[in-house]
Parts: sequence; structure tokens; C-alpha cells
Amino acid sequence: MAASLSSSVTSLQSSLNLLDNSITTLDSGVNDFPRLCKVLSTTRHFELLPEPTLREAQQSLLDEITPSIAHLLTLSSNHVEKLARREQGLKARCDLQEGRLSSNAEGRSSASRSQAQSSALRGRVAGSSAGSSSTAASKAAEYKRLVQKKERLKFAVDRLELQSQQKQRQLRKSMAVQ
Repeated sequence: MAASLSSSVTSLQSSLNLLDNSITTLDSGVNDFPRLCKVLSTTRHFELLPEPTLREAQQSLLDEITPSIAHLLTLSSNHVEKLARREQGLKARCDLQEGRLSSNAEGRSSASRSQAQSSALRGRVAGSSAGSSSTAASKAAEYKRLVQKKERLKFAVDRLELQSQQKQRQLRKSMAVQ
């Protein structure tokens, strides 16, 4: 019986050694299991959505943004029109000022001519008798006054013509906007 028990003991010892080797192998394989779980776990970087959901989101975004864009476009076009009108006004004002300057320059040259004519007239009057001198002086003064009045009226007409042109430009601009 001892022989049969010894073979059982030997068989049990070999089974224990095999089991011990299995445990060691299993332990080395399972020892790294938490790290492997973390490495092998998948993280979703992008979420996939169905196409109808994506279209709905795009449409809602479009519905939300469209009124704001339309409002901003209206504001910008109004501002551009305002700046264009201001530019036209400044151009007309510039034309008016240039007209005034040129009429002043012409007025100065015509005034110098009228002064030369009046001084020549005075020279002629001085050569005549004293009685005709007072008549000639009054005529010269009247002539000078009339020349100045003519220059003022010419300037006023030029100014009114420039203003009329400016109003016509503004009217055409407002008709073009409508």
C-alpha cells in the first residue's frame, strides 16, 4: 500500500507544482491588468450624429443667424448711403466755395477795373470846372455803387445756381435710392 500511496503523493506533488507554475504564469499576466484596461479602453473624441439631427442643427443655426446678418447688412448699407450723401454734400459745398472764391477773384479784378475807371473819371472831373465836378463826383459814386451792386447780385446768382445744382444732385440720389 505504501507503494500505491507513494505514487499518489508523487502525482499530487506534480499536480501542485503544475498548479504553482500556472499561478505564477497567471499572476504575471494579470499583474498588468489595470494598466491594460486603461490602455485598451476607447475614448470617443468625435461623436457621430445621424444626418437628420445634423441638418436640424444647421437649420436652427441658420434661422438664428439670418436676421442678425440681415440687420447688420441694412445698417451697413444705410451707413454707406449716408456717407455717400455726405460726400456729395461736401463736394457741392466745395463747388460752392470754389465759386465764391472765383467770383471774389473776379469781383476783385472787376473792382480794380471799376476803381481805375472811377479814378480816370475823377481825373476827367478834376480837369473840368467846379460845378460839373460835383455832378461828375456824384455820377462816379453812383457808378461805383451800381458796379458793387452788380457784383453782389452776380455772386448771389452764382451761389443760388450752385445750391440749385446741389439740390438736383440730392434729388437724383434720393430717387435712385428708391
